[in-house]
Amino acid sequence: MKRLVILGGGTAGTMAANRLRKRLDTSEWSITIVDQDDRHLYQPGFLFLALGEYQSRDVVRSRHAFIADGVNLVLDRIERVDPERAVVTLEGAGELLYDYLVIATGTQPRPEQTPGMLGPEWRQSIHEFYTQEGAAALAAKLREWDGGRLVVHVVEMPIKCPVAPLEFAFLADAWFHERGMRDRVELVYVTPLPGAFTKPTASALLGSMLDERKIALEADFATDRVDDRAKTLVSYDDREVPFDLLVTVPLNMGADYIAASGLGDELNYVEVDKHTLLSTRYSNIFAIGDASNIPISKAGSVAHFAIDDFVENFLAHAAGKPMTASFDGHANCFVESGDGRALLIDFNYDVEPLPGKYPLPKVGPFSLLRESRVNHAGKRAFRWVYWNALLPARQLPIPAHMSTAGKTRPSKQNEEA
Repeated sequence: MKRLVILGGGTAGTMAANRLRKRLDTSEWSITIVDQDDRHLYQPGFLFLALGEYQSRDVVRSRHAFIADGVNLVLDRIERVDPERAVVTLEGAGELLYDYLVIATGTQPRPEQTPGMLGPEWRQSIHEFYTQEGAAALAAKLREWDGGRLVVHVVEMPIKCPVAPLEFAFLADAWFHERGMRDRVELVYVTPLPGAFTKPTASALLGSMLDERKIALEADFATDRVDDRAKTLVSYDDREVPFDLLVTVPLNMGADYIAASGLGDELNYVEVDKHTLLSTRYSNIFAIGDASNIPISKAGSVAHFAIDDFVENFLAHAAGKPMTASFDGHANCFVESGDGRALLIDFNYDVEPLPGKYPLPKVGPFSLLRESRVNHAGKRAFRWVYWNALLPARQLPIPAHMSTAGKTRPSKQNEEA
């Protein structure tokens, strides 16, 4: 009996287990998922939880409910992996042996990595919405806040869902307008990037959207520390950004056991081949979802699009055959922009976001790089799709690899301008 162990029962780990359960002979394979609790979190919902549109019950369900029969779920903390012995050590259950290991423990915010962030102002004037608890605390703060200087801040890239802080800024602008207090709020967006986003085309568009909403952009800001007494962000080059309310995205890092096991880079992300998702150091370890170091957004769509290639490569590799599937880094993200509208960006390792229609050429129904109410409806409908189709590993009518059909490439003259 061959033993497949999947560390992490979030989006990537659950999809991988459910897909492989359908493809592997259960008389020859056992599949085990390890996670620390039985709470599956719908993380895209944290944004709406922070703004009071969702309640906690809307973003939490049992992991058991989404894991296929025949897959063993172990609830325990992971202490370390010994890749030489092919053993996972758990806090309570001891050692778990594997023949193949899939690391899918994602990435988490680490406020303790920034001096001054976890001081007495934490969850008072300094908030985050990348955890369920943080989003709920921010929602309570916004209900009582009477205005001032609100700074939306990203410490460093990469982060989970890199458009989420921009979405928060746009939605906060609309939220304050709806409550008749926008004139009492100064909004500032602080980022380590040279512009609003990582991709130049999308960055220019999103930057203009910040301008239209009178949200100031403070770019190239390399955060050194938070002065919680002065309520000021301080950069390594001694620039200062004062705040009354700071909504920050702390440094994101992979799980601690990855560092303890010598499996990752300086941010605890597992080094893999970006096309096969196989570890560059160990031939029986894959990393999927946010846990890997692939050079593309850490977004749920990436985990979804990569699963098809991962499954084919895993089956081939385990059978001793060449891996022929090649993940192209496909990612797409709805960007909520306020007032019942959103835009959509679609890109991969090599191709920037382009204007056009998605997923069907000329038909859509979604518009790329353009705000629309249909895009907003798609963003809101995704929660149903996530629980009812994505996690159960049902095949969706959307190609895993990025297509340029129906998209408009800029002319060479425009590219050079």
